[in-house]
Amino acid sequence: MLLFGSIAGCSRKKNTFVNRNWHAVTTEYNTLYNGNLGLEQGKEELNQNYADNYWDILPIERMQIDENIVLPDSIRNQNFGYAEEKAVKAIQRHSMLIDGKERNPQIDEAYLLLGKARYFDQRFIPALEAFNYILRRYPASNNIIHARVWREKTHMRLDNNRLAVNNLKKVLDLEHLEEQDIADASATMAQAYINLRHLDSAVVPLKNAAEFTGNNEEKGRYFYILGQLNNELGQVAEANAAFDKVIDLNRKSPRIYMINAYVQKARNFEMGQGNNYELREMLRELEEDRENRPFLDKIYFQIGEYYNRLDSIDPAVDYYKKSLEEPASDVYLRSINYEILANINFDQSNYVLASKYFDSTLAEMDPQLREFRTIKKKRDNLEDVIKYEDVAYKNDSILQISQMMPAEQLDYFKNYTTDLRTKLEADNNAVAMPVNLPAIASRQPPASARTFYFYSEARVQQGRQEFLNQWGDRPLADNWRWAEVSFETEDSSGNEEAGLSQQLLDNDPRLDPYTYIDQIPTDLAVLDTITRDRDFAYYQLGIIYKENFREYKMAQDRLEAVLEMSLDERLILPSMYNLYQIYKITNQSFRAEEMKQEILESYPDSRYAAYILNPESIREDQNSPEAIYAELYRDFEAQNFNQVIAETSRYSSEFAGDAIVPKLELLKAQASGRLLGLEAYKSALNHVALTYPQTEEGKKAQQILNKTIPQLSGLEFNTDSLQQNYKLLYRFEVSEQEAALALKEKIETAISDINYNHLSVSIDVYDPEEVFVMVHGLENLNRAGGFAELLQINEDYLVEKEPIEISTENYRIVQIQKNLEEYPQPIN
Repeated sequence: MLLFGSIAGCSRKKNTFVNRNWHAVTTEYNTLYNGNLGLEQGKEELNQNYADNYWDILPIERMQIDENIVLPDSIRNQNFGYAEEKAVKAIQRHSMLIDGKERNPQIDEAYLLLGKARYFDQRFIPALEAFNYILRRYPASNNIIHARVWREKTHMRLDNNRLAVNNLKKVLDLEHLEEQDIADASATMAQAYINLRHLDSAVVPLKNAAEFTGNNEEKGRYFYILGQLNNELGQVAEANAAFDKVIDLNRKSPRIYMINAYVQKARNFEMGQGNNYELREMLRELEEDRENRPFLDKIYFQIGEYYNRLDSIDPAVDYYKKSLEEPASDVYLRSINYEILANINFDQSNYVLASKYFDSTLAEMDPQLREFRTIKKKRDNLEDVIKYEDVAYKNDSILQISQMMPAEQLDYFKNYTTDLRTKLEADNNAVAMPVNLPAIASRQPPASARTFYFYSEARVQQGRQEFLNQWGDRPLADNWRWAEVSFETEDSSGNEEAGLSQQLLDNDPRLDPYTYIDQIPTDLAVLDTITRDRDFAYYQLGIIYKENFREYKMAQDRLEAVLEMSLDERLILPSMYNLYQIYKITNQSFRAEEMKQEILESYPDSRYAAYILNPESIREDQNSPEAIYAELYRDFEAQNFNQVIAETSRYSSEFAGDAIVPKLELLKAQASGRLLGLEAYKSALNHVALTYPQTEEGKKAQQILNKTIPQLSGLEFNTDSLQQNYKLLYRFEVSEQEAALALKEKIETAISDINYNHLSVSIDVYDPEEVFVMVHGLENLNRAGGFAELLQINEDYLVEKEPIEISTENYRIVQIQKNLEEYPQPIN
């Protein structure tokens, strides 16, 4: 009863020794203790969920900022919510604010816990309020320095970096600061400088933070960031000294810092000074250390970098792949490995494999990163490289073989089929199958339907093979189809199987040279098409390598091949001009001058000659592709669709290979749709989508085909007479343009006379034979009929032509589907 009475008497309103101590002890060892446990658990959870990016300067504090906005009174992390709840409980139940003075010495700790919980829960404004409350109400508190540092950390999170720096300078100017307070204030100041991109100013405070902190985990992190800052500033010796500090800590700080310090030192190593062996030995020791197994992906990557810098590409590739096979200790490293492998394969012209590695790179990257967009663009450009390299390679092969003498062709394919048979015999899983060479066969004219089966050796072989595949090797006997095939013993079965395999190979059309010889094109028109496609592919590759990849050597090789092989004037002059630019960029001055003189002498009136004489004229050139496109687009808006279709066809041919061509073709498709209707639009879009699949225009055409065209095809007339917004439609033949213009002017006069200013008149193209005079802005069917009647009976106008009253919705369908004859005239 005495204990109960004592506890019951511990009022928060009475300033007694017992009351003060009871509330202080209860606050510290009960409420705040549990709250601090929740705070530490929340911080541990943050650390576990946070992935450092060691390829960029690390933040001082490991905390992922969540961009999502939470509702008021909501929390992101239950542990921080629990810590805040305990802090509030301590304040509400144990605060002893008597005569304007707090008598419980633990309440400032409660407010500090409250601010920290809100800070880590990323509610920075409420956190700032808590820290400011301490500074305002408890100026003599022994937590005042902590509160000031945490306030500036919060200011920094709110992007008030300059304010934080100024206030922290005042803190650090104070005397008798504890070492950890100096460390915390200095680290926060360093982060503010980093946020402001004043990296040189961040070095000294960060070095102080690393020296004064008593926490070895913080020490390792601070020294590592110090090394990163010095690397950014080009101070390699200072950076290596900081990384050595991290390495010296060894097991005292997280091992990930030590491993990355070794990696950074390896990246700073100067190759070619005769001491490469030292670096390789350091990496070998890291690789063999059992404690480093969780970080083998980083170590293997750095060994790959070592060999890459020595131009030993094969071992470099092996180690990059080994790095990918290890469990990831760095979420960013996988994308870097894939990107390097993609670039290596690209440089080796393995474009298909390079594109797959780029795909893997993108799969491992955050789509919000700028690097993602750069790699995505490179991957998309690579699609064109793969396409055109394939065309160039196949067509070159076909043309080379087609130019051989018959005996040479036979010898060539005999050697090929002999090698192929050896491989098939060695491969137990090889499947006999008929041959088709798409690159050749697709260009061959189809065989005559009257060609007798046994006159074609290839077709005979194919027929034999199909029979063997379906029925096996059957004796020539009656009822062969229904005869059972018996297998007596394992040995006989094996012998029969071996014999059957040999017979299958003997009858395999892939092993017959004439299978391939019969597919070699001989028609001159087909060979001309193959040649043109090959030349265009080389030209496109030259432009792609030059403009998109800055691979000038590869671009030069392809464009010089065009000049050597092609007779197409559309490709020769652009190739010469692009080679002239490449020669200038790569400091081949003599060749650049030669090409310049050839262009000026052979094509003095061309726009390329004008560009050479006056480079500024590119911007002013009225005949440039961009200027011509702009002019054609103005024609399109003026409904000169016939002219747009004709001119875009002409300029697409003239500017072959230029980036403007897909734009011209899409404009042509739009003009075709407006003039000829939905089917013409669909056909033209299909051409754009198939011919230019990797361009923005090709993708847009495909999107329209997939989404818009089906919707337009399903449109039907609305027969509801209560529709709003009507038009009057007057039909004229194209040859009656003057009559149409006269009617337009007469209606405009009527609109002005009777003050119907909400109405407007236009002449719309319908199709190649017909135009409409349209009156727009009539509210409904009755108003449309009334205005038409007024035009007919008013002596000032006397319009004799009968209009069609049509709603805006139905008029859109008429123009899209060109089906005016099917339009059901409404009854007014």
